[in-house]
Amino acid sequence: MIKNITEKILYVGVDDTDIDLFESQYVVPNGVSYNSYLILDEKVAIMDTVDPRKGDEWFENLHTALAGRKPDYLVVQHLEPDHAGNIARAMELYPDMQVVASEKALKMLPQFFFDTQFEGRAIGIKDGGTLSLGGRTLHFVMAPMVHWPEVMVSYDSTDKVLFAADGFGKFGALCHDEEWAGEARRYYFNICGKYGAPVQALLKKAATLDIAIICPLHGPVLTENLGYYIGLYDKWSKYEPESEGVVVAYASIHGNTADAARKFADMLRAKGAEEVTVVDLSRDDMSKAVEAAFRCSRLVVAAASYDSDVFPPMHDFLHHLAIKNYCKRRIGIIENGSWAPTAGKAMRAIIDRFKDVEVVEPMVTILSRLKPSDMAALDSLADAILK
Repeated sequence: MIKNITEKILYVGVDDTDIDLFESQYVVPNGVSYNSYLILDEKVAIMDTVDPRKGDEWFENLHTALAGRKPDYLVVQHLEPDHAGNIARAMELYPDMQVVASEKALKMLPQFFFDTQFEGRAIGIKDGGTLSLGGRTLHFVMAPMVHWPEVMVSYDSTDKVLFAADGFGKFGALCHDEEWAGEARRYYFNICGKYGAPVQALLKKAATLDIAIICPLHGPVLTENLGYYIGLYDKWSKYEPESEGVVVAYASIHGNTADAARKFADMLRAKGAEEVTVVDLSRDDMSKAVEAAFRCSRLVVAAASYDSDVFPPMHDFLHHLAIKNYCKRRIGIIENGSWAPTAGKAMRAIIDRFKDVEVVEPMVTILSRLKPSDMAALDSLADAILK
């Protein structure tokens, strides 16, 4: 796909609708885009490459958009293979082209391209560095840990364009017209969620720039209502919930814990909960469960005991939350066990690693199946989580 972003900046990226799992773990029913841009000034700069899966298509786009010109620079903002996978091939095709990257990226390049000679063909960039293309200048801002340590973003002061690397990206190929926030939120919390502080640092730097267009490495180019997108990124990177809703996430072996979780969700709705989302951790997509947990202010986890611990789908879910820095939430716990309930203790051990989290009492213990005698404890937990 080739299209003009501005008179001198072209989109030359590609859609990947064949991929089933992004990064071998995230379901992408609408695929993903690998975005690359071309700046045609007195000198020509390519802004990132694409995944090797779509290299042939990208080179066709690039050849057409160059219209006989040769690129002077390849700006590498992020070394992850879905963006940097065609660096060596591009260097071979354009032998006079120089690679422009952060100094950290230059040190890492041989790890990926050990058969490529970068000496004499690479320009290392420091924070605040610039690159003149003739009529315009690119300004570089280091963005370490958004979400790799070598990341930098680029700002074209002429057209007021921020090339944002993985920032403001989303799942979904561009050929699919869909609402931005849902898949952008799922992308953010599962890809960048651990790194809220670095994202905050980048947002503070970006606030000093006059930005009219944001060009991410995944998802659509953002040209209108930028305050909406920046506002969501600010909220997400501060780990602030968007909704006062409750996520009820359960891990059930034979269906009894599932029955208790669903009845508890109905109880919450009857008590006027703003939003209740029920997640079956054995069947629902994990990345969507993580996204829901970060979107809402309250979480209730319900799980069966298993091998003197907790049923593994729940352990997996809580582990995902822990490594993504889940915090600033209220959490309730429901455990189930037939002879020696251990799920509650196991879940609490992981939850205690979360920062700034309130564990709501009472923890509810169910023995095998939900009984009328258990309803009072569930009712008390529902009142407490909604308090």
